[in-house]
Amino acid sequence: MKNVLTIAGSDSCGGAGIQADLKTFSAHGVYGMSVITAVTAQNTQGVFAVEDISAELIKKQIEAIYDDIKVDAVKIGMVSKIETITTISETLQRYYVKNIVVDPVMISKSGYHLLQPEAKTALINNLLPLATVVTPNLMEAEVITGVEIKNIENMKKAALLIHKMGPQYILIKGGHLEDEATDLLYDGDDFYYYPSPRIQTKNTHGTGCTLSSAIASNLARGLSINLAIEKAKEYITIAIQNSFSIGKGVGPTHHFHELYSKVGLID
Repeated sequence: MKNVLTIAGSDSCGGAGIQADLKTFSAHGVYGMSVITAVTAQNTQGVFAVEDISAELIKKQIEAIYDDIKVDAVKIGMVSKIETITTISETLQRYYVKNIVVDPVMISKSGYHLLQPEAKTALINNLLPLATVVTPNLMEAEVITGVEIKNIENMKKAALLIHKMGPQYILIKGGHLEDEATDLLYDGDDFYYYPSPRIQTKNTHGTGCTLSSAIASNLARGLSINLAIEKAKEYITIAIQNSFSIGKGVGPTHHFHELYSKVGLID
């Protein structure tokens, strides 16, 4: 059994954050562990409040895991404050850490700032250099680079700039492109493209968290970066296609659709 750690915020409605990460780990047959960075009050309609966990407790959570358990991959999600970011970076660097997936969560779908604006530089300087792969969406890539992204060529320009910031691989998610839904991977030498069908649903809560956690799970299991992303894309596509219409807003994806199908819970 491979062990995967998520360092992220808690989502009270269960569709994103720590909850989505742990569900994704389980669906991929790896053992999930968590370091909670913040507690959010949110549902399908939006984020209404955030309370950050202290930097000292975040540090203690990381130490508790690494002093006892072998970690095969790490996914880093919501890290809202400078102190949170620097603590995570400094603590992880004390251990032999591999397969780090950084999902630079910045703004929720409802417009709530999950990364404080003044913490952007800290994220770039402290977490991106540690990343095996960083997975920004178009908006996040724009914030990180200052490049307006409207097409594949803009994505390539942004990927080149982000690569100079230190991560080994950059996966820019293109789900919000006007003409196509293609993700772009850059490995420092070559570009790789991962087209996806556009799925007509509003229920996409937690897709970024789920994709990055799926990539981390696949890396922990020894897959190459290209195959890890390919398999993660297949997983998130099925999860979106079978998403849940719960609540009054943007519903969550179905993390266990394949399992439910196998045991006869889905026709």
